[in-house]
Amino acid sequence: MSKTPPGRPTLCHIDLGALRWNLRQIKAKVGAAVKILSMVKANAYGHGAPAVAKALADEGGYAFGVATLEEAVELRQAGIRQPILVVTGVYPEQLEWFVENRLTPVAHDLEALQRLEQAAQQRGAALNVHVKIDTGMGRLGFLPAEIDSWLPSLRNLKALKIEGVFSHFSHAESVQGDYTQKQLRTFQDVVARLRSEGIAPPLAHLANSAATITLPEAYFDMVRPGIMLYGAYPSPAMMSRIELKPVLTWTTRIMQLKKLPSGTSISYGQTFITRRESFIATLPVGYADGYQRLLSNRAHVLVKGQRAPVAGRVCMDLTMIDVT
Repeated sequence: MSKTPPGRPTLCHIDLGALRWNLRQIKAKVGAAVKILSMVKANAYGHGAPAVAKALADEGGYAFGVATLEEAVELRQAGIRQPILVVTGVYPEQLEWFVENRLTPVAHDLEALQRLEQAAQQRGAALNVHVKIDTGMGRLGFLPAEIDSWLPSLRNLKALKIEGVFSHFSHAESVQGDYTQKQLRTFQDVVARLRSEGIAPPLAHLANSAATITLPEAYFDMVRPGIMLYGAYPSPAMMSRIELKPVLTWTTRIMQLKKLPSGTSISYGQTFITRRESFIATLPVGYADGYQRLLSNRAHVLVKGQRAPVAGRVCMDLTMIDVT
């Protein structure tokens, strides 16, 4: 008998072949002149960052984007050698780790820029940095309206190399709207101003997944696909624009199947009551596994290729579906 008891037959299957396919589709979409920085933050959107990054690197991925220092170090320890951009801020106690692990930090204000410059000078190490511009997200970034106050600091850097300048769209699903176009124009103006002042970062980047699919004007030197790498579309309207394959499949086995009469209440709160004699299947999956309660009475499950609706509230460890 094994020392480890067998678990529930509830598994996530990661298809790295589909992942590679999606990267190839993105490459074909943007063209050879545009680099691809693959977003693998949040454990590669739950798909397993080390394995995902290795597969993308093998497929010719140029660089990777993460949200935290810990995520970046994990990739380095897994053997990833490509550039890694940590897209959020840097705290003083983290600077040494950036230098030692050849990570690329982001400067989003003058204080962050000065900290990075000082750290690089003290260690005698050249350090690439990307400058974040807040074009309308209201989050991290230099404000374009204040460019006259912060641009001289970029010009006077000695230990830092400004490798990139970037921003982020606030409408991930609607890149053709007026606000998105305003953000695009603002970013174009900032890049043009920097270049006119002799600051020409080799990597200007703005496009998220939605813009990668539908807004070539936002490609610049590099795109940052995220959710589309994993086979999900930012909106259903984009499905006809590029063929993607889902990377993750979540499977389980039915624990119980029973026939219930009309008028039977299913799960907590009586939110689902059978309107006819029904076959209800119970699955060993619940919100403790990450199957959100928000999916109660809304989602569908594939059973032998047929869609079966979730019946009633998702429980902590179990979920019922109507397979009538």
